Amino acid sequence: MVPRTKSAKKAMRQAKTRTERNRAQRSQLRNAVRKVRAAGSADEAAKAFAAAQMVLDRAGRKNLIHRNTAARQKSRLARAVAKMEKK
Repeated sequence: MVPRTKSAKKAMRQAKTRTERNRAQRSQLRNAVRKVRAAGSADEAAKAFAAAQMVLDRAGRKNLIHRNTAARQKSRLARAVAKMEKK
């Protein structure tokens, strides 16, 4: 679909920019969570969790994901890290 009006053209540019930014941030978020889950040692997991926690908080604040989703993921990751430290 080709935008006709000036405002529609601008909206299309903005949407493209936001889509690219969101895609990059979502990818960063998923990679951070993946690093925690894939950590070999408890030490490694704790460091990865600290980084993932920051990324999740930011994603929640910026509405990339819902705040409650961010909180739930942090909680589950924290439990997983605690379980690794127990072993």
